[in-house]
Amino acid sequence: MSVQELARIPRLIDLDAHVVEPPDVWSSRLPSRYRSVGPRIEHLPAGRPKLSGSGYVEEPGTDGPLVAWWCYEDHRSSVKRTIAAAGYAAEDVQLKGVTYEEMRPGCWQPEARVADMEENWVEAQLCFPNYPRFCGQQFLWGKDRELALLCVRAYNDWMVEEWCGSSRGRLIPLCLIPLWDIDLAITELHRNADRGVRAVAFSELPTYLGLPSIYCGEWEPFFAACADTETVLCMHIGSGTKTPQTSPDAPDAVPATILVGNSINSLTDFLFSGVLHRHPQLRLMYAEAQIGWIPYVLERADDVWRTHRGWADSQRFCPEPPSMYYYRQVSSCFFKDRVGIDLLDRVGADRIVFETDYPHQDGTWPRSRQAATDQLGHLDQPVINRIARGNAIDLLGLPFADGEG
Repeated sequence: MSVQELARIPRLIDLDAHVVEPPDVWSSRLPSRYRSVGPRIEHLPAGRPKLSGSGYVEEPGTDGPLVAWWCYEDHRSSVKRTIAAAGYAAEDVQLKGVTYEEMRPGCWQPEARVADMEENWVEAQLCFPNYPRFCGQQFLWGKDRELALLCVRAYNDWMVEEWCGSSRGRLIPLCLIPLWDIDLAITELHRNADRGVRAVAFSELPTYLGLPSIYCGEWEPFFAACADTETVLCMHIGSGTKTPQTSPDAPDAVPATILVGNSINSLTDFLFSGVLHRHPQLRLMYAEAQIGWIPYVLERADDVWRTHRGWADSQRFCPEPPSMYYYRQVSSCFFKDRVGIDLLDRVGADRIVFETDYPHQDGTWPRSRQAATDQLGHLDQPVINRIARGNAIDLLGLPFADGEG
């Protein structure tokens, strides 16, 4: 890959990375009465994580090297190499616990993160959570609702004030909501929007979490608040929690391959639900879902909308073809999808944004510029600029130039 080819990629704006939360995010912010039960790091022997339908089930072992464990009420979860894989060879990334000293500082320290962004040709970056899960559902499962709400607020304060606060705009805040109470969710949304936050994490499939569906109307005030505050609804792959399974004895490689099915389900729900029709200013963003699947879903949805309108209620909530709502209101992140780029005219060059997935194993750090060149380098320069950064700037109203950063 030549220097001239690399030079065609402007500085990237990355709308899907992750942060490994520092040990004191909650212990330094919760009232003293909650610090012994709120999220905190304890160093305990490693256990044996086992993949269950809603995630990994594990308990500390009885002996062996100590690793970092998040402890919250009666929940225990080790900090695993898979979420702090940057700088490690693929064969060394396993489902084993690690300490903070055994990961790159950029995983959890904001100054070091910006340095790793510099190395990776990234100008700005939005980070999804790790321990609270991708839309904060860990706190949905908490027993003490007052503590859970304090945990959501503490995370958001840390995200805005500490993680992003000293980065001069290079780290973009993404906040959580208390998923179990829509009125509280709207209050928290406004609290963060008032301090400049333009992105909120949400579940791809709320019903998978035991929450109201997007059809029933209960989320309408929240969606309206997102539209009014120009807050983008950000849905990371896996934020529905339920892991798709095929055969019970299939290797983990199978659900890792088909996890995109949850994003397909989610987009189809939104297209037929009428939410996007009723809230034309609402913007959705799918993270780590890639893009190659989108053209077929749109084609099929439009055909169902026309062909099966007599019995499938296909036009009950959306008077326009479903694809119209997608092209008006939906964006999706990608970083490894040549198929999607081959179908760019149907995906929509203004509907996609770039991501790096740092510091997860699937990520492209420190070669994201090369990954972008490999996939985008044949396109016209204005299109490259839009995909690499311009679309992200427009989506979140970021204070950066559309061209070279």
